[in-house]
Amino acid sequence: MFEAVIFDWDGTLADARQVVVASFQKALREINCTISDGFIERRIGTGSAETFREILRSTQTPFDEALIKRLVERKVQTEIELSSGIKLFPGALALLEALQGNVKLGLASMNNRQVINHLLNKRSIRKYFDAVLTADDVAHSKPNPEIFLKCAVQLKSTPDRCVVVEDSIFGVEAAKAAGMKCIAVLTGVYGEAELEKAKPDLIVKSLTEKSRIVNFVLA
Repeated sequence: MFEAVIFDWDGTLADARQVVVASFQKALREINCTISDGFIERRIGTGSAETFREILRSTQTPFDEALIKRLVERKVQTEIELSSGIKLFPGALALLEALQGNVKLGLASMNNRQVINHLLNKRSIRKYFDAVLTADDVAHSKPNPEIFLKCAVQLKSTPDRCVVVEDSIFGVEAAKAAGMKCIAVLTGVYGEAELEKAKPDLIVKSLTEKSRIVNFVLA
């Protein structure tokens, strides 16, 4: 039996893809930068600042860190404005309720703290988490394992006793690099074959497969 489960947010617990993409695109329009939605979608989970850097490099748009900071602030503001469009995935709440009291629960998202705090309060689910870490708490983006390792410390757990639930290749790679087990869920933009290459310990189609997830964690 494991003693802690650490969840990602965007694409794992929350169906936020459309809102996240729209928020990036609105910020980019203000500097007349054009990129496909797909480019953004496949980088969700690496953090807003790093995604903006990749976009600007890809489009050969000159930038400095002051510009990145302004773009992130605009993206955060827009995502909060559009937050009514972000819904929990089916099965998310039931899974959190099933796990609470049996293991410690953490949230480790590369989204920004202002966004995550707003959404946790809006959905009234902050009470489920014993630790919440965001991009503001780390120096390195996923697939670097920093955010998961710091979350384990806050949960007073060791990596080998933690299970991560993730939807992205970056997240699975980060979990494995942290020495944690990982459940990959097919609710993000990555297909099963892509996720398998990152070697998760279990793949589920959605969080509605509660019994498979709970049995893996508590076995």
